[in-house]
Amino acid sequence: MAGVLLVTAAMVTATSFAQTVPVPKPAPKGRDGAQSGGSGPAVTGATQTPPNPVIPDPRRNVPSSIFQTFDANQKAQAAKVSAYLSSLSTLVGNFVQVGPDGSKTQGDFYIQKPGKVRFEYDAPSPIDIVADGSSLVVRDRKLATQDVYPLSQTPLRFLLSDRIDLMKDTNVVGVSADDVFVSVTIEEKQALVGTSRLLLMFGAKDGQLKQWTVTDPQGYDTTIAVYNLDSSKKLDPGMFKIDFTNYGPAPG
Repeated sequence: MAGVLLVTAAMVTATSFAQTVPVPKPAPKGRDGAQSGGSGPAVTGATQTPPNPVIPDPRRNVPSSIFQTFDANQKAQAAKVSAYLSSLSTLVGNFVQVGPDGSKTQGDFYIQKPGKVRFEYDAPSPIDIVADGSSLVVRDRKLATQDVYPLSQTPLRFLLSDRIDLMKDTNVVGVSADDVFVSVTIEEKQALVGTSRLLLMFGAKDGQLKQWTVTDPQGYDTTIAVYNLDSSKKLDPGMFKIDFTNYGPAPG
């Protein structure tokens, strides 16, 4: 049950769980190493090198209040982010993921709105994550198993919504901007699961999605930085189909 809660609160955190790694320990150190990227999906423009994800301060304390108020500038920033997210129909790129224990993995991702996403992790990771619009699976190609979860229980559904107004459709608890990033923090409280947060970060100059951090109810952070973004590609709908024939349920 603990593994289920971990995954549903933080979709991508499940990759460590599915690889028979123990539940991550809060050791946010040794996170400044970089990895070289693979070829990844084709993109328009110059190919970028993998970024170093910006890891949130684990000591941060985001205020949570139903009476949270925002000034005009914060509301304007949130409106720009909402317009950008709503303008996307597809998005393809590469990613670098940093887990709660500081481990790094990377790969390619594909988004087709509404509700469809595919994360393909580079070797030696055997993991794929696929959402078909209603369900999400964490698949282990090596073991030919997969865990299935409702997409509605993953915080990344906000990124996959066809149209979204963050201020109206989510519980925004923080909006900030500097010369590099515009950041929006969304909080969710579930009676049986606890409180999780999604921190979205966008480029202050180009307005594009740069990274997100999911904080699960236990306080563990999983950060994904994205790059080589291409919103013009047409994707094969078949890549978002969930295979229930060749992949069985995970044991236990």
